[in-house]
Formats: sequence, structure tokens, C-alpha cells
Amino acid sequence: MTEKLVDKIPSLDLADFTSGNAARKQQFVQNLGEAFQSIGFVAIRNHGLSDELSKQLYAAVQKFFSLPDDVKQKYENPTLAGQRGYVGKGKEHAKGRNTGDLKEFYHVGQDLPAAELQAENYPANIWPNEVPEFKEMTLAAYRALEQAGTHMLRAIALYLGLDEDYFDARVHHGNSILRAIHYFPIENPDSVPADAVRAAEHGDINLITLLMGASADGLQVLRRDGKWIPITALPDQIVVNVGDMLSRHTNNKLKSTIHRVVNPPRELMHTSRYSIPFFMHPRTEMDLTCLDGCIDAENPKAYPDTTAGEFLTERLIELGLLKK
Repeated sequence: MTEKLVDKIPSLDLADFTSGNAARKQQFVQNLGEAFQSIGFVAIRNHGLSDELSKQLYAAVQKFFSLPDDVKQKYENPTLAGQRGYVGKGKEHAKGRNTGDLKEFYHVGQDLPAAELQAENYPANIWPNEVPEFKEMTLAAYRALEQAGTHMLRAIALYLGLDEDYFDARVHHGNSILRAIHYFPIENPDSVPADAVRAAEHGDINLITLLMGASADGLQVLRRDGKWIPITALPDQIVVNVGDMLSRHTNNKLKSTIHRVVNPPRELMHTSRYSIPFFMHPRTEMDLTCLDGCIDAENPKAYPDTTAGEFLTERLIELGLLKK
């Protein structure tokens, strides 16, 4: 069978899955699974993140990134391998590259009581004093996107022939990250390396990524035939894609698709771009061994066994955030 090539990512309504209507729910599961088997991306509406919260969060994020670099750097802790707080300009690069991406970002993780953080072996969050509303807005968005992600994973589980709640315990208090990104202005394009881009082509590490609408164009996904197509979503949608952990766990049945953020035209390099993805991670002990139901004679097991924690550590080293 010839694989269908799409020119834009499919759009789905999460309310179909949560409506209580069995037929609508099953159709959502089928459409989601087909999209994740082909292009690996979908646009989702009725995701539970309000327009008001989105606006307030972006305002807080822009306020933080407008601070002087030396102020932002107060919230950078290199010993955490970029897992909490601020990560400075050009510190992260794509796997297989040495040139840093033209971005800076801020990471927020699980907000749990100190004893639970210690039990889960998670570092505490870091909050900027200069933008007090940053904490409230990021945690509200974190909870909303985590809930949407849980529904998406339930649909994925059904598509894979698993129990609907298969992922629930595996992502409960998972190592998920909300990342506020600033693709900072470049006043003189000749001052950066010729191969420097806002985000070089990469696959995400996690199970799934839920992306709040970006403030400018630039996100592209690599289609199976090698053509890059733009990813756009309506203002009321978020974009959800498969990460490497899920692709690995499903023996590539669900596709972790390579994507990138390209530079704007030279005359617009002096402008900012903001983006807020939620990287949904499981608990570190989750076994990522390829599911038996995804292995057959035509698709032999493609990966050695590993855990989510081991895989994350390996990838953080490849990204330049964790030193060996």
C-alpha cells in the first residue's frame, strides 16, 4: 500500500474523545492513530487551555525574556543539566551538531511538596523574582497541558490495543517539562555562524509534545518523501506530536517525525519568536522496551531495552546539556 502524503497536519477535536459518545470516541482514536502513523503530528482543539491563560502566560514569558542577560543568568544552574530554570543563548544544539540553536529557554517541571520531589528524585523549580506572575501562569498551563496529554495518551493506548489507562500510572508525577522558548533577535545576521538556526532539525525526546501556538511562522516537519512542510495551527488549537520515547516503545509504529524552526528572512532576523511546548515525559523508571504487539516478521524489534531515565540521560549528553 502506498503511504499517503499530506500537505498539512490533520486537525482533530479532543471533545470527540471525552464526549462520552462511543462512536465519536472510536473515530477520534482511529484518526489520531492514522495521523501518528503517517506524519506524526496533529492539531487539537478543545484541549482545556483557555485563551486568557495563554495570553497571560505569553505576557509573563515575554516579560522575563526582556530582562537583561545578567539578570536572567541568575536563574541558570548548570548542575541541573538544563532541567529547571533558565538556559542561556546558544547552549543547546541538536543531536549530531555542534552549533548552538539561536534560542534561550526556561524549564518548569513538576511542582510537588519537597518530600515528594525528593522521593521522585526531581529538582525543585526555580522562579524569577522579577516576574512574580510567571510561577502562577506556568503552573496553570502545566496542569492543563498535562491533563490534555493524559487524554491523548489514553487514545493512543486504545489505538495500540492496550488498556485505556495503560499510560496513566506511567506518567503520574512524570518527569514532564514546560519549556518557554525565546528565539532572540539577531541584529547582525553576519555575527552568528553561517549554519546557525533557531532550532536545527530534531526529534523530541519524550512520549508526546503539546505545543501552544507560536508567535511567528517557522516550524516545519519533514515528510516521508523528504519534503519540509510548514506546521500551522489555528489560534484555538495546540499541536501534538510523537516523541522518540513513544516511537521507540511502539517499535516505530507511531512516528517521531523530524522537525525544525527555520530562520525568518534576513530582514526579519531582528524580530523575536516565542514558543511554549510541553514535553510529556513518563516516570524515569518506565520500561521503554518495544511492545510485543508492535513487533512482527515485517517489523522486527528495532531497539535494545532501556528505561525512560536512561534514555533521557543519553539524549541530554547528545544535546550538550549534560556533561559526561
